[in-house]
Amino acid sequence: MGQKVRPIGFRTGIMTDWLSRWYASKQDFAELLVEDKKIRDFIKKRYRSARISRIKIERTREKVVVYIYSARVGVIIGKKGQEVDKLTKELEDLCHRHIEVKTYEISRPETDAQLVAEEIAEQLEKRASFRRTMKRAIDQAMEAGARGIRVQLSGRLAGAEMARTETAMAGSIPLSTLRARIDYGFTEAKTAQGHIGIKVWINNGEYEGDEEGSDGAHAQAGKVSKKPARGRKG
Repeated sequence: MGQKVRPIGFRTGIMTDWLSRWYASKQDFAELLVEDKKIRDFIKKRYRSARISRIKIERTREKVVVYIYSARVGVIIGKKGQEVDKLTKELEDLCHRHIEVKTYEISRPETDAQLVAEEIAEQLEKRASFRRTMKRAIDQAMEAGARGIRVQLSGRLAGAEMARTETAMAGSIPLSTLRARIDYGFTEAKTAQGHIGIKVWINNGEYEGDEEGSDGAHAQAGKVSKKPARGRKG
């Protein structure tokens, strides 16, 4: 039928865990949801150069724990941890709650879809050729061990008068296979001619029983063990 589903949302609760892990009553749910959005926006805006892939939030009665997955952890931590202390204080002023910040380094940023999308956006904003940028991102991801990658750009590419969509792909991207670890990233490049939408899908293999997430830092929740294939009769 052609309907497209966001791969991360498709697997959330089945193969991967939620980015916000907490429970709240009906009265408090909306307020906490907006608070989560404020925390993520604040961190993303403040540390644009830190190459942040995702931010997970856990809540208990006593505190809020914020997990930041970044390719440049040193930018967030700062000299002798001064920067992370400053960030904690500012988040506490923003939310009026006790905050704890934990950082995890992404060892292979070339296979993280969100970071790849942001890297492409950065190059397009510097007026680089979109075809060369796409090819470079695909080559780097495949060299880093990705099973497949697909990049899609939409907008006034190369300053064309009419907007169009360009897609480049390498390897396999089995979007309907829940066991496949498909990472998805989206961002917009703010060019002089207008915004260009960038979507990236990366296939990082399959979820396995004892394997950690693609960043190698924090174990993915909802792991499954391999089941024997169902035999056919006749």
